[in-house]
Amino acid sequence: MNKDEILLKAEAYIKVEKNSFFRDQVKDLIDKKDFKELNERFYKELDFGTGGLRGEIGGGLNRMNSFTIAKATQGLASYIVNNVSEEKRIAVIAYDSRNFSDKFSLEAALVLAGNGIKTYLFTSLRPTPVLSFAVRQLKAISGIMVTASHNPAKYNGYKVFWDDGAQVTPPHDEGIISEVRAVTDTINTVSKEEAVEKGLLIYIDTEVDAPYLNMVVSQTLRPELVKEKGKDLKIVYTPLHGAGNIPVNNALKEMGINVFTVPEQAEPDGDFPTVAFPNPEITEAMKLSLEYGTKENADLIMGTDPDSDRLGIAVPENGDFKLISGNQLGALLADYIFRTRKELGTLPSNSAFVNTIVTSDLQIRIAEDYGLATFKVLTGFKFIGLKIKEFEENNSHTYIFGGEESYGFLVGTAVRDKDAVSAATMTAEMALWNVTQGRSVLDHLNEIYSKYGYFEETLISNYFEGQQGAAIMDNLMKELRINPPLSLGGISIAKIIDYKDSTTKTCKTGEVLNDIDLPSSDVLQFILEEGSLVTVRPSGTEPKIKFYASCCEKAGLPLDKAKDGTATKIKAIENQVNELVAKAGK
Repeated sequence: MNKDEILLKAEAYIKVEKNSFFRDQVKDLIDKKDFKELNERFYKELDFGTGGLRGEIGGGLNRMNSFTIAKATQGLASYIVNNVSEEKRIAVIAYDSRNFSDKFSLEAALVLAGNGIKTYLFTSLRPTPVLSFAVRQLKAISGIMVTASHNPAKYNGYKVFWDDGAQVTPPHDEGIISEVRAVTDTINTVSKEEAVEKGLLIYIDTEVDAPYLNMVVSQTLRPELVKEKGKDLKIVYTPLHGAGNIPVNNALKEMGINVFTVPEQAEPDGDFPTVAFPNPEITEAMKLSLEYGTKENADLIMGTDPDSDRLGIAVPENGDFKLISGNQLGALLADYIFRTRKELGTLPSNSAFVNTIVTSDLQIRIAEDYGLATFKVLTGFKFIGLKIKEFEENNSHTYIFGGEESYGFLVGTAVRDKDAVSAATMTAEMALWNVTQGRSVLDHLNEIYSKYGYFEETLISNYFEGQQGAAIMDNLMKELRINPPLSLGGISIAKIIDYKDSTTKTCKTGEVLNDIDLPSSDVLQFILEEGSLVTVRPSGTEPKIKFYASCCEKAGLPLDKAKDGTATKIKAIENQVNELVAKAGK
């Protein structure tokens, strides 16, 4: 795009952007003739994907700002008006602690009101799972969550939910995207005063908070144990400056469990001053809580991301603390939930477990051992929500538990997205149960490995920012499809699954089968000869490409030997992946 085209787009944006902060940013770039930065902000419009929007906060069409929020909401409103009867046109909006989240939420509410859609808006920040719960509780047709989840402070985002409480899936996702793309400069909006006066904007809080808290606490599997021994469990918790502080504390305290909240990270702050990445998956983000865990002699450390849908934990190990991966916590929770419900006789015969194609198969082995039906879905929790909906519509299975490797878990079906609040209470109960059994959480994990085999996973992420970065990622995926490697980490590739065209190729024979019954997705999966799995996919929400590697050793092998074996495989795979990425970036 040449300089004249950039200027035309920038000047047109200035005319429609109502927020002076964002408007002045672009004016300043024009005055400085900073065409490099202007190009990044205007070379494309911020994509409204199947989950909504996510991008850097700032002025421009390729940024998160008042105009892009209003445009997206007008598209959603048009879809609702064109496809939903008038009496069902109800929406709910929540937001987390990120910068401008409250302003973006109100902007969206006023556009919905301007289109005659009754909108409930929370009075202050709430977690994503509370928004999902509220959609069902208030019988809304749609929900909006303003959050960029665990991304750095410069980002914000906008997730769209449908009436089942899950993020939108076909056909609604494509229908909404089409309407968003059709929006020009005409956006229907009203003032806050008019929206309230007409009953089109209604503020909410306790009418959702109370039933949500009751739901979380009611999921306790061993209430007598928690009531009797819960006070003996000491937890250190960090909300990482996000929305989890109040709901997580309230739920754990309702159960009688002691919680020490990291004071430096307790208050909501969109700048996330103590962490570069507010993500409980990352050791650096958990540093303060680990320090307090040692100081407080905690039994368990927990952290949630800004919108409190992801839960990370650490457990004591030889006087220190060990961080538990999302795959490991998923296995621990699965074993505890299925074992307990089987012992109590509350595990239905048609019970189901769901995880994603990049999540550890260890969890599948556990679920199948307890007699559950197991299902794999594409990456993205909305697909777990969609599977729950299918179970209910077909009256085929009872969903018990599910999750994904990125620290997202869902107990029960009252929420249809990952829920770190209920995951926190269930994790606390699991840890307490282990203590009363005279063992640690790590002892429990090692027992699982002994029974089902040792698994180790790693995630290799590479960021590619801006227009050039997107092209690099596209080219890398094309190259992997046209000229795939013959081996990874020195292990021959047996099969290649391409979720884009729903095929499985057997490498030795060249046979290709159309045998993948999942929606098309830009994902490649390499199955190695000895059973290891390497999956590659560009992130749908961040400017990065992800390689997931999962290696395992058979059950019965001494644990130290199994760990050495998988570590060697993982290291070799990482080295080759890094070479492939470096080559693509040149």
